[in-house]
Amino acid sequence: MADTHLVGLLDTCVIIDLARYGSATLLPQNSRVSAVSLAELSYGVALAPTPTVAAARSQVLAALRTWLTPLPFDWQAADKYGELAALVLAAGRQPRPRRFDLMIAATAIVHDLPLYTANADDFRGLEPLLDICPVTPSS
Repeated sequence: MADTHLVGLLDTCVIIDLARYGSATLLPQNSRVSAVSLAELSYGVALAPTPTVAAARSQVLAALRTWLTPLPFDWQAADKYGELAALVLAAGRQPRPRRFDLMIAATAIVHDLPLYTANADDFRGLEPLLDICPVTPSS
């Protein structure tokens, strides 16, 4: 189980299934999200296989809009993204399929926040710069 922090950035996978990760022992007391995650969630609405799924995904997005203000992907994050892509390449992996993950990681680093994710392997190789907090669903 991950150590909890006062403030942390939630990865998109955690936001999607927030009810399963909602335990106070798993997530930071003050959760933040990246604008990149909101873009991924918007994309998920567009890709929904049925109108019912699209409506459910839209409800999650609407709730997030009332709950928080996303952290931007700005110039500082863009610069950090380049550094992270270089780390991924140095680790023998391709950054292109991980571009959204790298943008979210860059946002976390620029804001000096740990990243809470259910997919810690997606961020393998970034440990020198990123505090990765793996989470699993609460039972």
